[in-house]
Amino acid sequence: MEYLSLLFFLGIGAAVVGTLAGGGGLITLPIMIFLGIPIQTGIATNKFASGLGSFSSILYTIRKKDFKYSLIIQFIIVSIIGGGIGAYITSMLDEHVMNIVALVLLSGSLWLTFASKKWNYETANKENFEHQTFVDKSIQTGIGIYDGGFGPGSSTFAILYFIKKGFTYVNAVQLARVLNFGSCLSAFVIFYMTGHFQWKIALTMAAASIIGNQVGLRFAEYVPIKLARILLISVSVLLIVQVSLKLFV
Repeated sequence: MEYLSLLFFLGIGAAVVGTLAGGGGLITLPIMIFLGIPIQTGIATNKFASGLGSFSSILYTIRKKDFKYSLIIQFIIVSIIGGGIGAYITSMLDEHVMNIVALVLLSGSLWLTFASKKWNYETANKENFEHQTFVDKSIQTGIGIYDGGFGPGSSTFAILYFIKKGFTYVNAVQLARVLNFGSCLSAFVIFYMTGHFQWKIALTMAAASIIGNQVGLRFAEYVPIKLARILLISVSVLLIVQVSLKLFV
């Protein structure tokens, strides 16, 4: 009960951070490993908890009527496909290779954050974005593949991608949660089939994730643009440090 309580409160904080800037797994996975939870169980738990938390975020976004149902469904389908592919690939790839991929992508996202000096205060292309190009769908699928198979920084990539496409920070956060739900759903199914799952831990983290996602989404509306950039840069740097330590230490 002691470590479940610890996981619950840390899970809420991680979900808030993960919603606003990505990198929630940076907090929860190391804690679970420290408490003696096998890494495979930790990954499966994160996917389950994050997926339910993101689903609650989607319900919040739907209630606000910020996006059409058709656009949300498009993102979910694309990310489900990507997440399943990512989880399958991860089962065959060496962790060292995945860490190298993560380091390259995280470094790229950090550069994009610095390069994106002008962020929008109003989303200008909601209607046009419903008719997406092949490149857009490929990028979204790629984010899903990375999230389903590895995860660290996937929400950061998604937020930056949507900002670059002309969405506001708040809208980017909302859509990043949609992508996260799809990839976590399919990845969880594959990880669950491996047998590395404990319901007691998963349900505790899921409750924390739902609360944290709801708090994060509501807080995002009041986060100044400058602070949002600082959050994304800080999370990107921490993720790069974490992955670099795995590679070189």
